[in-house]
Amino acid sequence: MAGTVDGRLKELGIEIPTPAAPAANYIPFVKSGNLVFVSGQIPLVAGKIEGIGKVGKDLTTEQAKGIARICAINLIAQAKAACDGDLDRVVRVVKVGGFVNCVDGYTEQPEVVNGASDLMVDVFGDKGRHSRFAVGTNALPRGVAVEVEAVFEIA
Repeated sequence: MAGTVDGRLKELGIEIPTPAAPAANYIPFVKSGNLVFVSGQIPLVAGKIEGIGKVGKDLTTEQAKGIARICAINLIAQAKAACDGDLDRVVRVVKVGGFVNCVDGYTEQPEVVNGASDLMVDVFGDKGRHSRFAVGTNALPRGVAVEVEAVFEIA
């Protein structure tokens, strides 16, 4: 039934933005067969970067989890573009990968990336369950705290 995912987004109070244009020499997603590989998304909201800083110093785990959620909304925006505007074409969220800009010794990367993972399940239900990685790093583009990428299977 067309519009099922859009209806779920509306129930959740989530508005999917126009997908951001790439900021460097890459494309926002690549389709290969029935898979869509979405480039890493940073926490852009209305064209403004949110969530600058290091987790464990400038931001708490809970704040960073919210930033990962913003990244996931931007991933869904790119997936929607790849599906010609029809998110009901998403068969499955295959994989989510999260990078967390954090201080040395920080070990709560999985809890941060849960912000993205939880959103995928909230939006797509069982189709949103995915494999995943969550890693810490010393820096991310533009100083953001979180960047998330994903692979979607589409019909």
